[in-house]
Amino acid sequence: MTDRNVGEGHLSFVLSALEYPNEDVRTRAQTRLDSLTKPVGSLGRLEDVAVDYLGIIGKVAPPRLDPVVFTLAADHGVTAEGVSAYPQSVTAQMVKNFVHGGAGVNVLARHAGASLCLVDMGVAGDLGQYGGLRNHKIAPGTKNFLREPAMSHEQALRSIQVGIDLAKAACADGKNLLAVGEMGIGNTTASAAIASVLTGQRVEQVTGRGTGVDDQRLKHKVSVIEQALALHQPSSSDGLDVLTKVGGFEIGGMVGLMLGAADCRLPIVLDGFITGASALIAVALEPKCREYLVASHVSQEPGHRIVLDHLGLEPLLDLRMRLGEGTGACLAVTLIHAALKLYSEMATFEEARVDGALPAS
Repeated sequence: MTDRNVGEGHLSFVLSALEYPNEDVRTRAQTRLDSLTKPVGSLGRLEDVAVDYLGIIGKVAPPRLDPVVFTLAADHGVTAEGVSAYPQSVTAQMVKNFVHGGAGVNVLARHAGASLCLVDMGVAGDLGQYGGLRNHKIAPGTKNFLREPAMSHEQALRSIQVGIDLAKAACADGKNLLAVGEMGIGNTTASAAIASVLTGQRVEQVTGRGTGVDDQRLKHKVSVIEQALALHQPSSSDGLDVLTKVGGFEIGGMVGLMLGAADCRLPIVLDGFITGASALIAVALEPKCREYLVASHVSQEPGHRIVLDHLGLEPLLDLRMRLGEGTGACLAVTLIHAALKLYSEMATFEEARVDGALPAS
């Protein structure tokens, strides 16, 4: 990307342009749902999903769904502290697996009928040239935030701008549902730091096993985060400060995707804990962004439920998943598709010539 739009001025412009979903459309959509051949409210959360989607796009008639899943990858300097069960090299290796179609997100994106956009936000080392992989590398991984800030202020702004640009390009390409996922060894450590600051919960409450660390390494992981927060003192009222001091480039990119989706009046489906931490930053920057977020599932990371509760989001699924990549988001895309098909294809009582409910006595 170029630096032509990078800066707080442009970010402020995007934030100030965000609007709430269309309440009139929501009301009209609910009226249609109530007229379908079923007891009122009997489709439960699927009805909410349809109403939310239509209110966001501002149209009573749903378009043909054309979703895209963004999987953003980056490395984290804090892995040098031994906080992960896997070496940093796995990030690049998994990105190559994505490119060749062999990962969980590839399978589930195909299942959901979604295109998959792979983005290098800051993977350590040169991945080479691969078709289907977009190179927006800010740097070859963040700094070790136990020793120094994860990134510079300018790098944080650049990472967000990449995400905004990706969202706007997808919108211009006709995509009408966005979903996000990630890959980055060490990113549950960064996400736990973010979650602790922005939810006000203790580090030990929001920190989980990530890639599967044992008890001893989990205790060490908590200690590393606590020391980093004590060193940097990130401001709970400044999402950009939090991203700069303890975040990741893929996290910044997902923040931008969320803000960009909201600016384009498109829903964006979250995946697991790392996308939830990104959402905390996006909502801290502009609370209206929260209205455009869809929580696909709640993962086994203990901090994820805390994050979703803080955001006021109810997950659609609880499948004990903790893979990331965008896998849970892909499953939620299939539910959104089902909700919109029910909304548009079911007959009304009048169309089907079915008697409605008896009046209340």
